Amino acid sequence: MSTPKKALFNWSSGKDSALALYKILQNPEYKIECLLTSVNQQYQRISMHGVRTALLEAQAKSLGLPLKIMQIPEMPTMEVYENVMTETLSGLKKEGITHSVFGDIFLEDLRKYREDKLAEMGFEGVFPIWKIPTSDLIQEFIGLGFKTIVVCVNERYLDKSFVGRIIDQDFINDLPEDVDVCGENGEFHTFTFNGPIFSEAINFEIGETVYRKYEKPKTESSNTACDTNATDAFDYGFWYTDLIPK
Repeated sequence: MSTPKKALFNWSSGKDSALALYKILQNPEYKIECLLTSVNQQYQRISMHGVRTALLEAQAKSLGLPLKIMQIPEMPTMEVYENVMTETLSGLKKEGITHSVFGDIFLEDLRKYREDKLAEMGFEGVFPIWKIPTSDLIQEFIGLGFKTIVVCVNERYLDKSFVGRIIDQDFINDLPEDVDVCGENGEFHTFTFNGPIFSEAINFEIGETVYRKYEKPKTESSNTACDTNATDAFDYGFWYTDLIPK
């Protein structure tokens, strides 16, 4: 039997990450050495998801995996973001890590970007749930016993009533037809707090729900908390539900 390839897992804290991690952990070709998560340096919350770092750390503990945090400025340019990523990957490469695992599903441009950047540093990307229909993925996720809560919604697609909800069949049935059931187009983000890969559930209580709108950056090359290629991206705001560790 060949030696497993050392890999890092790009952990967002949400459901796609959880299902992708579940699948890669069953693949004997890879050994996950650590989780890698980008955190907003100013607020100490997971980028895009807005989840507190304390809950991220609780997830890593329950998963039994080391956690590597990348501190990212509030509104970084792509240059700043890539510099932090390059520095982080350089350190992990010295530890013998050669592969980087993602929970991406069908965004071709994003996958190509990741693979091109990884190749520059001698890494290979791995995508365990790539091209699996999202309707199948969400049913598998629920069927496996994973539990996840919606922590952020983009008002372009969903109203305030969707944030703070547990994803179950009722949630899926309530989604508008033009919204992907896994939120793969950035419609919503989640925090997974229990499931077959966790040794124990993550305890939290639901705090306040807040609305936030991001200002359009002065430079074109930005990687913001609501990063998107849409030309009208900054015309819309986001609803966040705060999760408070217990």
